[in-house]
Amino acid sequence: MFRNDVPITPELVRQHGLTPDEYERFRGLIGRDPTLTELGIVSAMWNEHCSYKSSRKHLRGLPTKAPWVIQGPGENAGVIDIGDGLACVFKMESHNHPSFIEPYQGATTGVGGILRDVFTMGARPIAALNALRFGSPDHPRTRHLVSGVVAGIGGYGNSFGVPTVGGLMGFHSRYDGNILVNAMAVGLARTDAIFYAAATGVGNPIVYLGSKTGRDGIHGATMASAEFDDASESKRPTVQVGDPFAEKLLLEACLELMASGAVIAIQDMGAAGLTCSAVEMGAKGDLGVELHIEKVPAREEGMTAYEMMLSESQERMLMVLKPGLEAEAEAIFVKWGLDFAIIGHTTDTLRFVVKHDGVVMADLPIKELGDEAPLYDRPHIANTHQPVVLASEVPETVGSAEALKRLIGSPDLSSKRWVYEQYDHFIGGNTVQKPGGDAAIVRVEDGPKGLAMTADVTPRYCEADPVEGGRQAVAEAWRNLTAVGATPLAITDNLNFGNPEKPEVMGQLVGCLKGIGEACLALDFPVVSGNVSLYNETNGVGILPTPTIGGVGVLADVTRHATIGLKREGDVLVLVGETAGWLGQSAYLSVIAGREEGAPPPVDLAVERRNGDFVRGLIVSGQVDTVHDLSDGGLAVALAEMALAGGLGAALPEVPAGLAPHAYLFGEDQARYLLAVDPETAPDLLYSASAQGIDALVVGVTGGDTLTLPGGETIAVAALREAHEGWLPAYMASQPAGVTA
Repeated sequence: MFRNDVPITPELVRQHGLTPDEYERFRGLIGRDPTLTELGIVSAMWNEHCSYKSSRKHLRGLPTKAPWVIQGPGENAGVIDIGDGLACVFKMESHNHPSFIEPYQGATTGVGGILRDVFTMGARPIAALNALRFGSPDHPRTRHLVSGVVAGIGGYGNSFGVPTVGGLMGFHSRYDGNILVNAMAVGLARTDAIFYAAATGVGNPIVYLGSKTGRDGIHGATMASAEFDDASESKRPTVQVGDPFAEKLLLEACLELMASGAVIAIQDMGAAGLTCSAVEMGAKGDLGVELHIEKVPAREEGMTAYEMMLSESQERMLMVLKPGLEAEAEAIFVKWGLDFAIIGHTTDTLRFVVKHDGVVMADLPIKELGDEAPLYDRPHIANTHQPVVLASEVPETVGSAEALKRLIGSPDLSSKRWVYEQYDHFIGGNTVQKPGGDAAIVRVEDGPKGLAMTADVTPRYCEADPVEGGRQAVAEAWRNLTAVGATPLAITDNLNFGNPEKPEVMGQLVGCLKGIGEACLALDFPVVSGNVSLYNETNGVGILPTPTIGGVGVLADVTRHATIGLKREGDVLVLVGETAGWLGQSAYLSVIAGREEGAPPPVDLAVERRNGDFVRGLIVSGQVDTVHDLSDGGLAVALAEMALAGGLGAALPEVPAGLAPHAYLFGEDQARYLLAVDPETAPDLLYSASAQGIDALVVGVTGGDTLTLPGGETIAVAALREAHEGWLPAYMASQPAGVTA
């Protein structure tokens, strides 16, 4: 029996996020009008969030292979070989729209979803990171959103038992109506025990595992593929509800079941829930799937097949098991207090069949649901290159010490201690480098090996020049890992952009991908996983292009790593890399001059690699233990951060010839590192750099309790600390007049 239960009207099609052309494409594919359940299924499979229909063409140009890459894009997470029979499994995902609507639950389920992506591959999560972008601090909703998102990330990660070890947080008015919450998870697995989604074997049982299915999250993926407007609050029911304690049980049960040898294939129920997981498992294995939806454990009565297929209730998995091992598998899940239900089986029909009490609610060609998804080559225009901003065009309206104090206390550059102190970053006992440095470090098992990880991007660079901004985002992540002594191995990315139907926005995406690809290739830093988040717009105002890069690297010995804090009086400060004093799109230009303009600093990838390899070699050989890469705010901000981390002052006595003081101190030239070196080591270091064609210059010395800048200006480290540590707690404690959270 086949049920065609609801008339499919143009309005109903529109509500499901399909264009008229897409609907006709689907109708032609199946040769008839769809059922409501089938319409819901295709709306989930063909939305932007799941099908990558606007970005697939351009993603294909990214480098994804290297000798150490075990699994690149296309699975739940990327996998790289880190030696000794171990693999690192990692990925980053966005939960932007849900977090704007309901910040606590949106953030918690973002963390929960990315953790499932990692342990679905057979890995135990060992660390989490996040990259957060909020609107202007003056916007009436910003405090509420910051508070809810941070609480949600901490509430889930802390309860689940994974340390949150790093991330970033920034503010800009372009995120007023559309914040970004990007969550990253990193796990460990054995290289011979990686699990994949492709189903094999005909007639094998398909098993539902984890929490019960409810009505939360229905159309969540579709909502994530649409712009916002003033009525976005009405989408609150599409935000899922997370339960970290249930997910911890699910983790342990899944890993135990995997170890039993009963699992053929496994897929997390994330975006589009049961629909996406079942279709992907069958399609990847060239098999059909038949589901009996009445067998799905439900927490609400009277749920329809449509609701069951589109629910995005959390903490759920779908598996294909080896026949005959169902009882053993069920016993494991019963022990952990989780639902276990055989809800279907694999077939040789290449059809996706959904039945409810014997009635066929959907009967669709399974491979075509993915293979025939729309693929758009959307019109795109290259963003106009901005003019170079000369130092002479930026008046020094304040002294260098005052400028540094303002920068170090500005929303983007101020301490985020208020954030990360709400996260447990030591749970598990293997965190070596906590938040606040260039990259986090987590010991691998009992050591001495370690993994370094970071997340970074500079959106204002990407807005001004997408290609250069894409290069810089990758180079910055590579530098962060290098600065602690790690060998960068691979990246995951979260590509956050506005409406791809606008040629200028599509141009940003295409340009950033070009730059990312070039940098990954030049730095041997392949992309192994990622996510694309488009339609980040509200009332036609898009976010800044924000391609967040999550990088992972390996350290042979975690005891030989560098940190940013100054450690000894009398160390020589050595600046590695050339300084031209680039002020275009700089933090100085924005915070001090109130201007966001000009071309971003150019990225020379060959120089990046040469300088980085040199610095890493110094760390690994034990010659240097204090390193900070230079980025936002340039040399002066980097030195201030080193002084604050170590509680020790320093002096930069003079400006090199040919540079204006503010350009020297605050320019954001790339491929640079600041090192604190024993004075007896410095001559050999400088000679080695010169022999390799690397710019390296002694710029100062450590000591005292003040920073002394060129021209004799001084500022106490204590005054810098007050400015740096004070802004965010004071901001979060205040409440704008007439506004309630």
